[in-house]
Amino acid sequence: MSATMAQLLIRRGIKTESSAKRFFRPMLNELIDPFLMNDMDIAVDRLNDAMGRKERIMVYGDYDVDGCTAVALVYKFLQQFYSNIDYYIPDRYEEGYGISKKGIDYAKETNVKLIIVLDCGIKAIEEIAYAKANGIDFIICDHHVPDEEMPDAVAILNPKRKDTTYPFHDLSGCGVGFKFMQAFAKNNGITFSRLIPLLDLCAVSIASDIVPVMGENRILAFHGLKQLNQSPSVGLKAIIEICNLANRELTMSDIVFKIGPRINASGRMQNGKEAVDLLVEKDFKKALLAAGHINEYNEQRKDIDKQMTEEANHIVERLEEQSHQSSIVLYDKDWKKGVIGIVASRLTEIYFRPTVVLTIIDGIATGSARSVAGFDIYEAIKTCRDLLENFGGHTYAAGLSMKVENIPLFKERFQQYVSEHITTEQIHPILDIESIIDFKDITKRMHADLKKFAPHGPDNPKPLFCTENVFDYGTSKVVGRQQEHIKLELVDSKSSNVMNGIAFGQSDAARYIKSKRSFNIVYTIEENIYKRGEVQLQIEDIKPSMNDE
Repeated sequence: MSATMAQLLIRRGIKTESSAKRFFRPMLNELIDPFLMNDMDIAVDRLNDAMGRKERIMVYGDYDVDGCTAVALVYKFLQQFYSNIDYYIPDRYEEGYGISKKGIDYAKETNVKLIIVLDCGIKAIEEIAYAKANGIDFIICDHHVPDEEMPDAVAILNPKRKDTTYPFHDLSGCGVGFKFMQAFAKNNGITFSRLIPLLDLCAVSIASDIVPVMGENRILAFHGLKQLNQSPSVGLKAIIEICNLANRELTMSDIVFKIGPRINASGRMQNGKEAVDLLVEKDFKKALLAAGHINEYNEQRKDIDKQMTEEANHIVERLEEQSHQSSIVLYDKDWKKGVIGIVASRLTEIYFRPTVVLTIIDGIATGSARSVAGFDIYEAIKTCRDLLENFGGHTYAAGLSMKVENIPLFKERFQQYVSEHITTEQIHPILDIESIIDFKDITKRMHADLKKFAPHGPDNPKPLFCTENVFDYGTSKVVGRQQEHIKLELVDSKSSNVMNGIAFGQSDAARYIKSKRSFNIVYTIEENIYKRGEVQLQIEDIKPSMNDE
């Protein structure tokens, strides 16, 4: 292995031969024993009892990608062995986030005795007490940060519990559901191979929920992607078809930008139950039809998202003090609840500030928060808890609600906390360069080695390289519908290699590039999808060379 590749491993905390082998060859037999998780034995016993007594079971989950994939995974697995089972996704607009009284009432009406809740529930103290009073037990499978007090559930499976006994803390909600099914299978003598077809759902949740792609998540994502590429479930196959991704190797990026948003759009625009219906569908024709509907929701969502982001941008631009403020808090009673999370993400990307976007639902200000790298927005919101009706989430994304009259004070206190705790580096976009290399270093062998670092995500980003003093070969040109991108052909001062590259949205640099002066580039090394075996640079930034500034 080259020194460059070894350096990439060291930066990821991999410093021994055995840990490098585990990283490059993630093995399913290295998954952690699920019974190391607190309450796992209790959860499995309660599920076994429910099946033995032929009780009705409900699988309940959040309406986002993680929740929908988690519900689909648990339902699909248990349905093979037990028929008295149903699933439920709350309506974002009628019931809001998490466990709702309406959902519990529906469970009571349909004679449900056990609810397995996924990707939410860790803060539902009152709702679970209400269910218990009505003779309904809960098993919570969540990965959000718990409060000091936890609900009175039969079992709480959450690797982020303060008293956790589980060695890996960063599972997705779907990942926690998978561990529960792994434990159930182990306890009942069901071979692990029966779980493998469900791994595609794990990969979709890990990519979409932006959890670290290291440790146990790397094993689940690696084998989940393999499943997604080789033998996806009927529902996911239909989504792949609708996204025009068939007959090519799918990556985590394809999930983040194509597959995930379509599953999410169902819960944002209509009801997340439609997404679960699709994910558990067995008939491909029906799945294709359902995927078409979800695709339409995604188009509607994109239109609303664009309109709301533009509105939010105008508001931010009008706030003169925003330029020296370290956070953004925006409120508009007419914004659609389903897309405020996306707007918060867009604003965070554009202005590089922790952002809270609020709208009004049933007289209560409800919102989504998104953060920048290295800043814990959950902790920032937690310091304002006395102003809030409810809140939950993790480091980079959270949800919250408050009385409308509390917004000004929340804004003031949130801003104060952020300004006291955020660093200058965190409010400026920084490209974390792995290594400075020359074009002659970019060989087929290097590209083959780089491919082994996939799947990528938090804690294992796609490696960024820098090459200094490069020149336009004379053939670079501006491309795109609005002439916003640059297609580059470049040479550096150390070799005669001509490298192809694409710089999206950076046409401002074209005039400098054509001036025949040298510049530095930061890029990832990609496979050219039009010329198999050839590499192409995806250029993230272009700066004049020091000697030319």
